[in-house]
Amino acid sequence: MKYHILAFGAGFLLDQLFGDPYFLPHPIRGIGWLIAKTEKTLRAGNPQGNPTEREGAERRQGKLLVVIVLLFTGMLSALILFGAYAMHPGLGVVIEAVMTYQILAARCLQVESSKVWKQLNAGSLEEARKAVSMIVGRDTEHLTEEGVAKAAIETVAENTSDGVIAPMLYTALG
Repeated sequence: MKYHILAFGAGFLLDQLFGDPYFLPHPIRGIGWLIAKTEKTLRAGNPQGNPTEREGAERRQGKLLVVIVLLFTGMLSALILFGAYAMHPGLGVVIEAVMTYQILAARCLQVESSKVWKQLNAGSLEEARKAVSMIVGRDTEHLTEEGVAKAAIETVAENTSDGVIAPMLYTALG
């Protein structure tokens, strides 16, 4: 237990120090790739005619996709951690700390949202739109200053839950 608490704290500190450097590959991209490939494979034989039949097939495929992705990522993570701890507890702590660091997004969220705030503060609406477009999934081209601020605040609120609180909670529980 003490090793996991140490790894948890170290992972959080690593996130605060380094954030998500752009040059490093991120595990979320790998999971996204897995989702895209699995979805494409599952949908290859979808019925084309009857919309009700197609919708039922898509629901089943969606459920199967969730199970496949969760099982694969969970088993791979467990294999890596169990293997590292079996070799040496110190190695296990380091690997677990790095894995914890990689699932947290607190520093990155702070850095990216600060870019929006700085541009709004400087009175550069166009640059603020560009900065907010990096953290939201909507068209920002026609947003007003208030719209840019709202988009940034909504994103910070949502991603605090998805990228900070939920990973910390489930890491602490697991």
